[in-house]
Amino acid sequence: MNRKFMKISSLLLTIALTSTLMACGNKTTSTTQTGSNQKITLKLWHIWTSDTDSNKQNVEAVIKEWNTANPNVQIEAEGTENEAYKTKIKTAISANEAPDIFVTWGAGFSQPFVDAGKLLPLDDYLKDGTKEKLLNGALTYLTYNKKVYGLPYANDIGIFYVNKELFDKNNIKIPTTYDELLVAIKAFKSKGITPMAVGEKDKWPGMFYYDALALREGGAKLSNSALAKKSSFEDPTFVNASSKLSKLVDAGAFNSAALGLTRDESEVPFLQGKIPMYYNGSWLAGTIDQGKSVVKGKVVAMNFPALSDGKGGADEVLGGAINGFVVNANTEHKAEAAKAVKFIAENISKKLYTTGAGIPTWKVDVDESKIAPLTKQISVIAKKSTGNVVWWDTYLSGADAEVHKDLVAQIFGKQITPANFAKQMQAINKK
Repeated sequence: MNRKFMKISSLLLTIALTSTLMACGNKTTSTTQTGSNQKITLKLWHIWTSDTDSNKQNVEAVIKEWNTANPNVQIEAEGTENEAYKTKIKTAISANEAPDIFVTWGAGFSQPFVDAGKLLPLDDYLKDGTKEKLLNGALTYLTYNKKVYGLPYANDIGIFYVNKELFDKNNIKIPTTYDELLVAIKAFKSKGITPMAVGEKDKWPGMFYYDALALREGGAKLSNSALAKKSSFEDPTFVNASSKLSKLVDAGAFNSAALGLTRDESEVPFLQGKIPMYYNGSWLAGTIDQGKSVVKGKVVAMNFPALSDGKGGADEVLGGAINGFVVNANTEHKAEAAKAVKFIAENISKKLYTTGAGIPTWKVDVDESKIAPLTKQISVIAKKSTGNVVWWDTYLSGADAEVHKDLVAQIFGKQITPANFAKQMQAINKK
């Protein structure tokens, strides 16, 4: 996660991808073996690399299940850290060297791939009842021009993780509002404890905090409208959200070295029980609840604190079913790859839920009594949601996503005013 996105606009990426498609034809990363029984190998890329990450364990388990059941269609998987992966997959697609199957983000992130004809429409492969296995709305962000291009594996939402034990030991009230959050930050700081975790070297973790504050300030409808270029980012909502994040930074909410820490590095103290609060994705619950975790049973899941003067609902959430598996349009083995994607997405969705690493996008049949309490808390937050906004860097395309993350990083670095932040964000909408 220590590399920046490729700074290229959606339009330029689309042109590059289209040109490459015309020049390179149907190159594919698949390999075949001829003989009496044809054997093929499908290459798959994903974003999980840490051995302590329950997501990596789950994807490896599902791929092993597939390979055991399908000896003539084997999957070879390769993982790359999240931020490095985003650059890697864009580069590979542009060079016509993408694998047969890969993880991507829907909405604006994959729009250039679709526009360039690089992703395989899956509709013809979903007529076997697959769509009926998915929860309502699960395909929203992976559908373009009424065609389905990917299958989601989790409904990932932003979660405010709170180490209840640290709050109890220090006799500090767990915050449910922004004002209470400032009080808790001051109290922990007075005891020499860093209140909140963030790894701003990767930029997207800090972005989560801003996007959540914007959601609380103006509500999901306004954020979605601004992202769709129908409303202005110079609306007071987005100025106020920047101001409130600046107040958290000025109050010493985060590690003073946050700009030099990756997401993985920044969350280590939280997972060691040394930092009391952390806003990140629902996927983290699986790591928190692993057998050897020192914070297992000590952390509770909450929605981001509400604003007393905000227009956003307290039950609205950041996130959604935005991540999915897609098939390379140039694969030599379209039917096999599509079948594999259906198997992988559905079974990973189930495993993520049972191991506490995600909320399913598929209709899974599990023993709810065996679901971890933390995962149940997250599930309740998702079910109570009255509106949502996906991660802004996935809604926005190409360079626009980079601009947003860079501007948020400037808030953490105390290098930009709230008004200038909003003005530069609105410049995106004027293109």
